[in-house]
Amino acid sequence: MTAQLQAETPLEEKSRLRRVATATIVGTTVEWYDFYLYATMASIVFGQVFFPAGNSQTATLQAFATFAIGFIARPIGGIIFGQMGDRLGRKKTLVVTFSLMGATTAAIGFLPTYQQIGYWAPAMLVVLRILQGMGAGAEYAGAAVVSYEHARPGKRGSQGAWPALGLNLGLVLSSLTIFLLSLNGDEFLINGGWRIPFIASIVLVMIGLWVRRTMPESPEYEKAAAERPKQTLRTVFRDHWRGLLVVLIVAIGYNAISYIFKTFSVAYLREFQGISANVNSLAILIAGIVAVITVPIFGRLCDKLSSKTVIIGGGVLAAVFAFPFLALLQTGESWAVYVAIGIGTGVLAPMMFSAQGAFLSRQFATEARSTGVGTSREIGTAIAGGLAPLGALSMVVASPTNSTTGVGVVLVVAGLLVFAGAAFDQGRRFSSSRN
Repeated sequence: MTAQLQAETPLEEKSRLRRVATATIVGTTVEWYDFYLYATMASIVFGQVFFPAGNSQTATLQAFATFAIGFIARPIGGIIFGQMGDRLGRKKTLVVTFSLMGATTAAIGFLPTYQQIGYWAPAMLVVLRILQGMGAGAEYAGAAVVSYEHARPGKRGSQGAWPALGLNLGLVLSSLTIFLLSLNGDEFLINGGWRIPFIASIVLVMIGLWVRRTMPESPEYEKAAAERPKQTLRTVFRDHWRGLLVVLIVAIGYNAISYIFKTFSVAYLREFQGISANVNSLAILIAGIVAVITVPIFGRLCDKLSSKTVIIGGGVLAAVFAFPFLALLQTGESWAVYVAIGIGTGVLAPMMFSAQGAFLSRQFATEARSTGVGTSREIGTAIAGGLAPLGALSMVVASPTNSTTGVGVVLVVAGLLVFAGAAFDQGRRFSSSRN
């Protein structure tokens, strides 16, 4: 507990936490509206807009590859902006990453198509996707660290879940947008309607930027910056390698699960079950609404049990649900799609994402926290988030019967990785709180 927090009156603390909650949730909502919007459009539209006409499955894989490329850039953003967060401050860094993500997302809406400029179209899309990935690579980690550091020890689980709430509000907003744009079929999206939500995000970015600027700096960071020397990337790897390894393994596991649940499923349902964009987006919308309800519940559960217990529980349950999830998708029935994605993306993935804010942050000392979480989490996200949905879709395409058995195995292994990584929790070294 810092001297500043100890000197606060209850009214001052309430005001500070309200500003941090607003800045974290609103900012993360806008960031992840942008990110999920790209993921959904890559599954539904970009294969037909930015690549040559031909085999639709091949075009979808190519569009998914641009989605995966953004994940390659995420560790770069995590390292660069993670160090910036430890050296220059959490607040300044979050303003920079927000601006980068917002500008690149809006620019995607103005890109010419393959029919207009040929291969320059996917090339420009890839460049913007890389920049978007760099911004996203620091956003969630930075927001999680800020929420964790502003919280009192007994509330670090519930307040560490604020970014997960914003993440799922962004999911709701993006899926609702696509649902409304596809009410009359997919043709409107393909014929230019896809540009509307990208360009419209400019307004959201302006609102989010204003909110982020009102956020106070982390008192815990300010105390550490005044008392201890700033750490380099080399010293973080030397002194915190155990925490880096824990976060890396856990991040690989839960990101593989999350992106198969919400990204692979959309492409699979469209290509192999003939499910329209409207049904897909409604399924994600329902799941997002469920997640907005479950995230605060899991956050409070972290305070009661521990973030370690909750994140392990999410990984184990996701592994158990792997094959039932795929069996529901294979029916091709709308109700089964809503149930599968509602449980996977609305309950199990949020269970892990709610716990990660507190669990990942507690693996590092304050002076190394932004670099540690940003670096290891984003390397894990790049490995799993980019490759898991692309690899899963590739396995289905390569199978003579379009079998999803391999995808089920990937989900089970990912759940076991969450369990294995969390078992080596380093939090007791840097936190007196169990959450």
